[in-house]
Amino acid sequence: QVQVAESGGGSVQAGGSLKLSCVVYGSIFRRCGMGWYRQAPGKERELVSRISSDGTTTYADSVKGRFTASQDYVENTLYLQMNSLKSDDTAVYYCAADLAGIRFGVCRLHWGQGTQVTVSS
Repeated sequence: QVQVAESGGGSVQAGGSLKLSCVVYGSIFRRCGMGWYRQAPGKERELVSRISSDGTTTYADSVKGRFTASQDYVENTLYLQMNSLKSDDTAVYYCAADLAGIRFGVCRLHWGQGTQVTVSS
């Protein structure tokens, strides 16, 4: 069974930095991608960044140039380095591992529990 666990959230002042980590536990038979999403109060969950299976990384326009996603395939860990944080970045950040956790299975999203990021101005 695949489990996803995020860490690294917290409170920071505007202009500061945080680094989120996401570890995937369990058997992985196929990788289709991994991504970071966020959900602010009263808003829908949105994609922040995604690394596809070929290593292509995409970012939401709102975080381009400030956030950097990276992945350690050996450790099954995804990172999100967040710099120049703004109050608009305040949200619960979720990691989603798009993978197949069973042999011959299809990829599906496996979500973490989320980690709170609060940016004060």
